[in-house]
Amino acid sequence: MSKADAFAEAGKTAVMQNIHGTMEFLRKYPPFKQMETAHLAFLVENCELRFYAEGDRIISPEDGVVEHFYIVKQGRVHGQRPHTAKRGSETTFEVIVGECFPMAALMGERATRTAHLAAEDTFCLLLNKPAFVKLVSISTVFRDFAMRGVSSLLDLVNQQVQMRAVESLGEQYSLDTTLGELALHHPVACAPSLPLREAVGLMQTENVGSIVIVDDQQRPLGIFTLRDLRRVVGLQQGELDSPISAFMTQQPFHMPPEATAFDAAIAMTERHIAHVCVVKNGLLCGVISERDLFSLQRVDLVHLAQTIRHADRVESLVLIRSGIKQLVDNMLAHGASSTQITHIITLLNDHTVCRVIELAIEDMGDPGVPFTWLCFGSEGRREQTLYTDQDNGILFEAADAAEAAHLRGRLLPLAERINRDLDTCGFTLCKGNIMASNPELCLSRQEWARRFSSFVREATPENLLSSTIYFDLRAIWGPQEGCEQLRLGLLEEIADNRLFQRMMADNALRHRPPVGRFRDFVLARKGDGKDTLDLKVQGLTPFVDGARLLALANGIGECNTLERLRQLVEKGAIEAKDGAAYEEAYHFIQQTRMQHHQQQARDEAPYSNRLDPDTLNALDRRILRESFRQAQRLQASLALRYQL
Repeated sequence: MSKADAFAEAGKTAVMQNIHGTMEFLRKYPPFKQMETAHLAFLVENCELRFYAEGDRIISPEDGVVEHFYIVKQGRVHGQRPHTAKRGSETTFEVIVGECFPMAALMGERATRTAHLAAEDTFCLLLNKPAFVKLVSISTVFRDFAMRGVSSLLDLVNQQVQMRAVESLGEQYSLDTTLGELALHHPVACAPSLPLREAVGLMQTENVGSIVIVDDQQRPLGIFTLRDLRRVVGLQQGELDSPISAFMTQQPFHMPPEATAFDAAIAMTERHIAHVCVVKNGLLCGVISERDLFSLQRVDLVHLAQTIRHADRVESLVLIRSGIKQLVDNMLAHGASSTQITHIITLLNDHTVCRVIELAIEDMGDPGVPFTWLCFGSEGRREQTLYTDQDNGILFEAADAAEAAHLRGRLLPLAERINRDLDTCGFTLCKGNIMASNPELCLSRQEWARRFSSFVREATPENLLSSTIYFDLRAIWGPQEGCEQLRLGLLEEIADNRLFQRMMADNALRHRPPVGRFRDFVLARKGDGKDTLDLKVQGLTPFVDGARLLALANGIGECNTLERLRQLVEKGAIEAKDGAAYEEAYHFIQQTRMQHHQQQARDEAPYSNRLDPDTLNALDRRILRESFRQAQRLQASLALRYQL
C-alpha cells in the first residue's frame, strides 16, 4: 500500500470512529436515543463540530432567519433577553449537554427571539437547515420532537411506564382504554314484560351478573343484577313469575363509549354500583362490570371502597387501608397517571372519613345537630397522596352566636373522637391543629363566612397563609348546601378586592422553583435535605398557589389545580398553550413525587418530598427541569399581571 493510500485509509478510519463516537454520545439523550440507527447516522454525517469560547455569541435575533440546528456536546449555553424592568439583559434559560436549540425558530423559519451565548467553553454539533428539513421528513421520532418539544418527551416517559407494565403484568389494556373497547358488545337484555324467573335463567345461561331491560328500540329502561336478586329472594319481595320491570333499578347509570375504564371505576366507586351501561345516541351498546375492571387492572378498587364503607370498627379500617398502598403500586405499574391515582386515593380517603364519622356516631350517639364535615388543602383539591395529614373542620347552621356556642359544645366531643380515629387510620394529626376538634374550626356557616371575610379584608401574613389552606375547601360528609353558599360568598368577596388579589400573588411567589440561571438545579446546601430539592413545596406549590389565585379572581369555584387551569383557559384568563404546558409540568412533578414515595415505601423509609435529582435518568431529569421552568413562567406571569 502506498503512503497516500495509507493516509487515506487512516483518514477514513478516523472519520468512521468520529461518527461512531458521536452516535454513541447522542444515544444517551432523547429524542436521539429513540431514533432509528440510519436516521441518527444521517444526522451525524451531516453535522459539523464547532467551538465557542466563554462569552461568545452563538446566535442572536440580529442574525436573521436561523440556518442551523444546534446540539450542545460539551459546555453550557445561556439564553438571554433584554430585562423587562431594568437596563441590560437577563438569562432566561440554560441549555446543557445533550440538549438542542433553537427549535421554535427553525420550525417557524424565523430569527430567534433570544440571544444564545456560551456560558463556558462550549462545543456544539451544527446541522444545516436542508439536512434538518430532510431529517424531519424521514424520522417520525425526530419530527414529533421538532413539532411538539417537551410534550413529546413526556409521551416517551408515559410510554416507558406502559411498557414496564406490559413486561411485568402482561396486560393488553390500561385505565385509559375506552369502554367501547372493553364493554360486552352484545349485552344480555330483555323486554320489561319478561318474567323474573326467565330473566334469572337467561343470566345463568349467559353467565353474567346483570341483565338490562330495554324497549323496542334498545333504549335502556332499567337494570337487574345479582345484588337485586339477593334482595328479592332474601326479603321475599315478589313472585318469580312477575315481570322483571317490577324489580329492576330504573334509569340505570350509563356512560358513552368514549369514556375510559378509569371513568367507569370512579363512577362505580362514587355511586356504589357494580355495572355501567354503555350507551351511544340513547341506545344500549354494551355493559361493563366491576369484574371486567378487576381483570383489566388487577386492582379491586370498587370492592375496596365497598369494604371500607361496610367496615364494622376502626380497627377493621386500619387493616383494609393497608391495601391502598398495593392498589397504588398496581396502578402505577399499569401506567395510571398521577391525576388518576390522587383522585382515587382521595376517593378512598373520603370513604374512610365517612365511615369513621358513622362509626363514631354509632358509638357515641347522634349529637342531634346536622353538620357538614369539611376538608381543606390537598384533600379539598382532591390531590392527596399516601403521605398526608388531617386538614378538616365542621360547619353547622345556627341562628345566632349563642346557639352556635351551644351547638359547638355538643359537636366538639364527637369531632375529637373522629380526629383521633382518623389518626389511628393513618391520617396523622395536624401539627398546626387544623382539625375539627379545634373550637375555632367547628363553626356555624355565618361564623365561617365572617372568618373568611376577615382573611380577605385583613390581609396579614397569617391570614394569607390561612387562605392557601382554607380556600381549597370541600364537603365530605353531611349537607352540601352550606359549603357551596360559603364558596359563592368567598368568590364574590375576592372578585371585588384587587388589593387582596395582589397580596395573594405576592404570597404565591414565595416558593421559587429550584432551577437557577447558571446551574442545572438549585439544591439545599446544608441540613438533612442537603443536595436535594423539595418536589412539593418548590415544584407543585407554585402551580397550586398560582391556579388558586387566578381561579378565585375569575370567579371559578373549582378547587382541583388541573381543573382550575382548564377552566381558566376556557375563560380566556390564560392562553391555551400556557395552560397545556402548566398542566403537563404539574402532572410530571406529581408523578415523580408519587414514584419517589412508592420507592420509599418499598425501602420501608419514611415518606419525604425531598429528592436527589442525581437518582433520575437523563430523560426524567431533563423533563423535571423543564417542568420547574414552567412553574417559573407561571410565577413570572403573576408578577407581571399584578405588577410585583
